[in-house]
Amino acid sequence: MHDIIAQLEEKRRAASLGGGQRRIDAHHEKGKLTARERIELLLDEGSFEEWDMFVEHRCSDFDMAEKKIPGDGVVTGYGTINGRMVFVFSQDFTVFGGSLSEAHAEKICKIMDHAMKVGAPVIGLNDSGGARIQEGVASLGGYAEVFQRNVLASGVIPQISVILGPCAGGAVYSPAMTDFIFMVKDTSYMFVTGPDVVKTVTHETVTAEQLGGAITHSTVSGVCDRAFENDVKALLMVRRFINYLPANNREAPPYRPTPDHADRIEQSLDTLVPDNPNLPYDMKELIYKVVDDTDFFEVQPEHAQNIVVGFARMDGHPVGIVANQPLVLAGCLDIKSSIKAARFVRFCDAFNVPIITFVDVPGFLPGTAQEYGGIIKHGAKLLYAYAEATVPKVTVITRKAYGGAYDVMSSKHLRGDVNFAWASAEIAVMGPKGAVEIIFRKDISDEDKIAAHTEEYRRKFANPFIAGSRGYIDDVITPRSTRQRICRSLAMLRDKELENPWRKHGNLPL
Repeated sequence: MHDIIAQLEEKRRAASLGGGQRRIDAHHEKGKLTARERIELLLDEGSFEEWDMFVEHRCSDFDMAEKKIPGDGVVTGYGTINGRMVFVFSQDFTVFGGSLSEAHAEKICKIMDHAMKVGAPVIGLNDSGGARIQEGVASLGGYAEVFQRNVLASGVIPQISVILGPCAGGAVYSPAMTDFIFMVKDTSYMFVTGPDVVKTVTHETVTAEQLGGAITHSTVSGVCDRAFENDVKALLMVRRFINYLPANNREAPPYRPTPDHADRIEQSLDTLVPDNPNLPYDMKELIYKVVDDTDFFEVQPEHAQNIVVGFARMDGHPVGIVANQPLVLAGCLDIKSSIKAARFVRFCDAFNVPIITFVDVPGFLPGTAQEYGGIIKHGAKLLYAYAEATVPKVTVITRKAYGGAYDVMSSKHLRGDVNFAWASAEIAVMGPKGAVEIIFRKDISDEDKIAAHTEEYRRKFANPFIAGSRGYIDDVITPRSTRQRICRSLAMLRDKELENPWRKHGNLPL
């Protein structure tokens, strides 16, 4: 028995060393943590239960039979974050560059299958050079097995990808199908084809960081939801982030008691919106002042900044927030913001997270670039997402809600449950000046007449009372009471039941 125990301890020691101390030291010199260090930081202390520590690859080509390391480049298992169970896999770049083999993929698939059985989130810590070339199509098959599970788990359990190193070629598609992607600046990157291939095919010279670094994907492409300074910051933020999410689609998001009273009145909101309708203001100020403890976890903060999305709590219960941002493009909806918000709304709906929408939108961004880019279909994605959502939906119109954008932003017509407006709200087909220039086209050369007509239009239509008279607005509220009214509405909607007609799936305008 002593011999067997000694053999077990030796194998455990070999597995824990991964590719060896030299490679671990090189990894640390780059400012990166090892696969096991990342898991230790992510999970509650002492909670990790590792599986398949002794799995080895089965490849014998290219002298691979002589190069077997226990674990085969990925650490898998489950543990807890703040006492709530999650499954995790962490790729080990010190073992064959973290490359994915058939056995490596099987380990990932196993924990994904178990996560589905028990209804727990999956967190993937990605740091891999891609498919293991020595295994050929077996490695590619392994990727496809993981992809299939990503699809089946979508909308059933939360899936989070943390990119902590390279992620290239086919490897990028698994993170792309997960719900959220976090990256680390300067040490992580994602791209389908690397800089060398790009230069060969298109003759463009570009660095890995420019092509697929964290800054690129968090600002330009929108592939990444948040970019952090280092591994430690990224993993600690994942711990914070998971607190907003339910374990699966059959559970409610986790409640956390708060000393921030639901009936709190915020006097400063009465002066948030400027008297001049053309002046901007920061919608995030409203969000921070309304939510519990000024705690708001923004998603994609550097991408499509004309719309703000993220998670917060109201009276202790998690909510998703979508808000137009007047500071950027006057809060107009465009292609990128529509896609960003639509994906967020669909996630919230899939996982029983109520949606609060703050509206100040003058319309869709005009121009040939938007029309040629397909703003019609992309804008329809947001409309589709709101119309399909069955979770509680509370909308507050703070200022402008013009044209089709009024309809799209969780209006009463898209089954908005409770729709409020501030007294400063302007709900109309278009802005007063544009409307008057169409209605009174014959007077367009007379500035005094146009000014008078504009003021008359503003008085008659650029207010919330016409919409209120038709029941499209449930109440016109004072800005200071916004938190109180939202919290009461969410409490009333807590047991809401609404089902869409049965279908295999809808045909989202992709």
